[in-house]
Amino acid sequence: MYLIIVYDIKVERVNKVKKFLRENLFWIQNSVFEGEVTNSEYNTIMTGLENIIEEDEDSIIIFKFRTEDEMDRVILGIEKSPINSIL
Repeated sequence: MYLIIVYDIKVERVNKVKKFLRENLFWIQNSVFEGEVTNSEYNTIMTGLENIIEEDEDSIIIFKFRTEDEMDRVILGIEKSPINSIL
């Protein structure tokens, strides 16, 4: 599945969330990550985020697609962090 994750996290936890997501997805721009994951990786991401955030103070939105091909990406202006298929 393909994920796009956007978040608004309190300052004291934002670096933990960013570091965690960089281990699993591509950084796109401030507070936005995306990438292809397996079901197991998705479960790991969900559990990891649930363990980091405070649900009554933080907000994370996860957009799930079956594949990257099922979404259209339109970029206006500069692309801050282009995704290459090579890691």
